[in-house]
Amino acid sequence: MQHRAVKDVMTQDVVQVPPETGFREIVTLLAEFDITAVPVVDGEGRPVGVVSEADLVRIQAAQGFPSPPSEPGALTAGELMTSPPICTTPEVSVVGAARLMNDRKVKRLPVVDGTGRLVGMVSRGDLLRVFLRDDRTIRAEIVEEVLHEVAGVSPAAVGVEVEQGQVVLSGTIEPPELVPLVLRLCRSVEGVVSVTDRTAGAASRSASGSDVTV
Repeated sequence: MQHRAVKDVMTQDVVQVPPETGFREIVTLLAEFDITAVPVVDGEGRPVGVVSEADLVRIQAAQGFPSPPSEPGALTAGELMTSPPICTTPEVSVVGAARLMNDRKVKRLPVVDGTGRLVGMVSRGDLLRVFLRDDRTIRAEIVEEVLHEVAGVSPAAVGVEVEQGQVVLSGTIEPPELVPLVLRLCRSVEGVVSVTDRTAGAASRSASGSDVTV
């Protein structure tokens, strides 16, 4: 099974700014395009940072102190941005991109090509689209690409129910040693939120310390 790649979900027409762009112009762009951040690129289109609403709010909040850093209008993207940017590439899987976001505690990633030039932007919202897959599509993939592909498993002996991305397996998976593999593969199907094992022997596996819902 092949997860979708970043290139399949990213925004390609990216609003971007050069380092000399002023505070107020950035605020205007965020409002005009209804976005929460803009990548800052150099003269060759390579991202050098990202300016987000959080960066702007921090400056705005600082104006309330006795000695503010400067007037917001005088600040530029180069001074406001978070740098260096955490980037990804179009070929990375949505799972890999999600892990990178989680590990680096960021909400979005500039997407760059082999030369380092900006070709897109991917956000947490873009990655969450995989969970909008139709339940019937998810079930069909489990039956056709998991159960039919695992040697030794009889698809006819395994019941598969999917509701709002939650998968419930029933029936019999033989030999029992294949159960963990089947559960893991089902969990890796895009759009799957959880997998509950109600196949024969599930209760005893749970009693022995194995999770029933994964």
